[in-house]
Amino acid sequence: MDRRWLAALVDAMEQAARPEVRHVPCDVSLISAAAAHLARPPASTFAHCGSTYSLRN
Repeated sequence: MDRRWLAALVDAMEQAARPEVRHVPCDVSLISAAAAHLARPPASTFAHCGSTYSLRN
């Protein structure tokens, strides 16, 4: 199993947790873009198979 993505995630979180990074204000356009993305309705979880029914029902 390739765990490089997990190591990169941990490194990014450690970087973001540093006080000198946390005190830098975030760009307003990034905040509004994130808010718009989160406000969108979620994608259908059944889009890949086309049905909400399962053979396991």
